[in-house]
Amino acid sequence: MNMESVWDYPRPPRLEPVPQRVRVRHRGITVADTVAALRILETSHPPVYYLPHEDVAADLLRPSATRQSFCEFKGLASYWDLVVEGSTVRDVAWSYAQPVAAYAPLAGHLAFYASRVDECWVGDERVMPQAGDFYGGWITTNLRGPFKGAPGTLGW
Repeated sequence: MNMESVWDYPRPPRLEPVPQRVRVRHRGITVADTVAALRILETSHPPVYYLPHEDVAADLLRPSATRQSFCEFKGLASYWDLVVEGSTVRDVAWSYAQPVAAYAPLAGHLAFYASRVDECWVGDERVMPQAGDFYGGWITTNLRGPFKGAPGTLGW
């Protein structure tokens, strides 16, 4: 297993393809399943995985009422709600419809908060959600922290 320290990740963040299959499941339903994910690596953060819209069950997603947020690197993000079996999970994912040029490949991709769904997988490993809901990183066993995002760490 290739160990990674989040403190070796760059700033500004690096965008790279993910060689493993990436899946999101909620209430026993596959919400997303892809072999074409991208991930963002940024100093102190677990990776954020972006899944192509065509590999997401779009009929389960609705635009969120949440206003857009701004990332200094990627631009304006819009949020998505998940509706499964009559239950709504608010702001389960976000996307950049028109990311800045350096992150243009993110257009047409969605990132999911692992903390808001039942399961997220990278390869055969079920991920742990990053503490707090600000960054939305996915923690796998090959990552070393400490990780920014938990209460009291946003000012690092």
